[in-house]
Amino acid sequence: MADHASQSVTVAAPPEKCFAVASDFEHYPDWAHDVKEAAVLLRDDQGRATEVEFRTSALGRSTHYTLRYDYSQAPREMSWQMVKGDIMRSIDGAYTFVPAAAGSTEVTYTLSIELIVPLPGFVKRRAEVRIVNSVKDLKARIEAT
Repeated sequence: MADHASQSVTVAAPPEKCFAVASDFEHYPDWAHDVKEAAVLLRDDQGRATEVEFRTSALGRSTHYTLRYDYSQAPREMSWQMVKGDIMRSIDGAYTFVPAAAGSTEVTYTLSIELIVPLPGFVKRRAEVRIVNSVKDLKARIEAT
């Protein structure tokens, strides 16, 4: 069974800027603490990354996975599904970018992960907090650029 998590933050930037930073995968290792490498494998006819391979640190080890991105709701939403992974059965998620007051944006990060090997509850909760807190890293990156 998959584990689900969600986190929202208000970012001092318009939705289009939030979307641009969130979809700039080559720069994820610069600001997303657990992302060690991000390689774009495929792009659509607009130049947007549609398949990205990641190497991240997770649960004290390195893990690899490839995500396929859907931009059908862009720039208000960017969603993804796992194509392949080494310790996960599935990863589904999305960033949503909703205009808020004074040119800011409510950014919500949702994620559903199913691991191949079940983990104890306390380990899953620590990992969940770390993963969803990555939206705070995104906020810092957007507001710094």
